[in-house]
Amino acid sequence: MKRFILPLLCFASPPTYTPFPHPLLHSPTPEKHLIQTMPGGLAIFDFDNDGRSDLFITNGANLPTLIKLPAQANRLYRNLGDRQWQDVTAQAGLAGRGYSMGAAAADFDGDGFTDLFVTGVRENLLYRSRGDGTFQSLPFPTTGWSVSAGWFDYDHDGDLDLFVVNYVQWDPTKEPYCGDRKAGYRTYCHPKHYAGLANSLFRNEGQGRFTDVSQASGIGAHIGKGMGLAFADYDLDGWLDVVVTNDAVPNFLFHNERNGTFTERGMTAGIGLNDDGHALSSMGADFRDLDGDGRPDIFITALANETFPLFKALPQGLFLDLTYPSRIGAATRALSGWSTGIYDFDHDGEKDIFTANGDVNDNTETFSSRQSRQRNLFLWNTGQARFRPEPIGEAARHRGAAFADLNGDGAIDIVTTRLGETPTVWLNDRAEGRNWLTVRTVLGAEVILRAGGRTQYNHATQAVGYASSSSPDVHFGLGAATVIDEIEVRFPGGASRTLKQLLPNRRISVQP
Repeated sequence: MKRFILPLLCFASPPTYTPFPHPLLHSPTPEKHLIQTMPGGLAIFDFDNDGRSDLFITNGANLPTLIKLPAQANRLYRNLGDRQWQDVTAQAGLAGRGYSMGAAAADFDGDGFTDLFVTGVRENLLYRSRGDGTFQSLPFPTTGWSVSAGWFDYDHDGDLDLFVVNYVQWDPTKEPYCGDRKAGYRTYCHPKHYAGLANSLFRNEGQGRFTDVSQASGIGAHIGKGMGLAFADYDLDGWLDVVVTNDAVPNFLFHNERNGTFTERGMTAGIGLNDDGHALSSMGADFRDLDGDGRPDIFITALANETFPLFKALPQGLFLDLTYPSRIGAATRALSGWSTGIYDFDHDGEKDIFTANGDVNDNTETFSSRQSRQRNLFLWNTGQARFRPEPIGEAARHRGAAFADLNGDGAIDIVTTRLGETPTVWLNDRAEGRNWLTVRTVLGAEVILRAGGRTQYNHATQAVGYASSSSPDVHFGLGAATVIDEIEVRFPGGASRTLKQLLPNRRISVQP
């Protein structure tokens, strides 16, 4: 097993290195098959329980056969510490099959080891950890072209269920021609050329068995063109709801009715369309409280000339489009965003936003003034619902992004994927000198922190961004606060625990 060292890359420095030896092979062809522009999801999770976050990267396959060649294997990199990584894909049994898209990591069988779900174009893969660093592949039904997935306990029975986001019906033999034949160029087609799919919900029955409850739950009644998803309790009734971003059709907001069913409320809640009444090319999403009022807000990435919408949660389950008042509109109009994450990167007590950017096409310069390769973006939270943009890093066609503390210094680091290139790892140097706290708890738990005269709200989730899975640990920046007055953890099902007078700059575990 070859070890390699990850060169140091901080938020303040431009990337000029090769961090991992294996690029994201998406198999571009002259036919511009739609699936070629969509992969690049990843998962950050501790697969061997050694206390360090490891990295799983999805990869493509040959076209049009969708057969994965050895060079196109999905990859699992073990974090050895000190910026050293080891490719353990073969030993773990995670090379995969087919054209993979995204990943979702969580312990679905409750044995203390994190399991993995991998979405794909015509095949989804479910892996159960054996607890010894290897994974067992379990049977799982196809749901069409699946992009994102996420784990949550929608029915409060104590185990994790699986939500799968499905995109469109796609046939490589019927790929329409888009672009300009006379001018001699071809582009990836708009999603209007493809029929959409319903999303899927699978109830965990235990023993590695899942039941498709898409129709019974109401999820399967709604046809969309799904890309990303995020979970949060937007109406504060104690049950997790689901946001699904759709490509060029209205977004979905599935309200949990607390009886095993969901009602779709995207349009009535105000997130289906933007403030101009348009359905955007919505990509990634995160669903967290950005302004400290205790209600989770929604941030979504989209394509160039659309802006990335920010929806502020209001009482009575409604949302207000603050994209332009927040200054996000002007900062994102020229960008095409994919994955995203809402975290307090600089530990000032305000959550910031990161977006991974890159155009859909690799020949954008041929027919527009835009660039195919784009820089990523930080939106630094300055308070009062205002954000300051900062482009960062080298331009690329970025896709997935996942978030975790990779080097154990308490700050949130970032991994991004790039089509045709190796992943980029960003080590956070923006939080030095400020305090923090990380809480490990069960997925779906809400964590309320009071320190320094401020109350902060967050919750445990792995479903963040686009086709990606992040550490579920709940992270808080504390600024100059030296004592945490109180931590309250509210678990799915209604139980809660409260801890008082805690010291900062450490990790704690709070379980039911």
